[in-house]
Amino acid sequence: MEEKKDTERKNKKRTDYITWDEYFMGVAELSSMRSKDPNTQVGACIVGKDHKILSMGYNGFPSGCSDDEFPWNRDGEAPDNKYPYVTHAELNAILNFRGGSLEDTILYVTLFPCNECAKAIIQSGIKKVIYAEDKYAASPATIAAKKMFRAAGIDYQKYCASEKTIKITV
Repeated sequence: MEEKKDTERKNKKRTDYITWDEYFMGVAELSSMRSKDPNTQVGACIVGKDHKILSMGYNGFPSGCSDDEFPWNRDGEAPDNKYPYVTHAELNAILNFRGGSLEDTILYVTLFPCNECAKAIIQSGIKKVIYAEDKYAASPATIAAKKMFRAAGIDYQKYCASEKTIKITV
């Protein structure tokens, strides 16, 4: 009898594992921690139908553009602020992809995409965007992004955060 209980205990799977959405948004969140932007850190993760990560990205300057030589400030006019130089997480994830096609994939991103990233998302074939925050919802760039997503048939939805806490010690 005791042997049977041991076998049953060994054959029982864990029930407290994280969901796919928690996993991929966690990867996007972890990617955002690579950003050196002092104000806004954004991460993105592109996932295929088979739950495989295809690419990741975070917001930062293009390769070869020193983080110490270009401005991080938000104030002032271009070219003296960060806006003309920073590549957004979504675009970096698309550009970092070295495989074939991103057709019918899902993008997990920590901040709703701007209109420029929306264009790249649509053109790359991504079909769904799951975002954590939409703090610029009233901005013209976000309004335009949503309008383009609707026109192009791109599904977008807010990530429903769980009550779980995930701790990573490095």
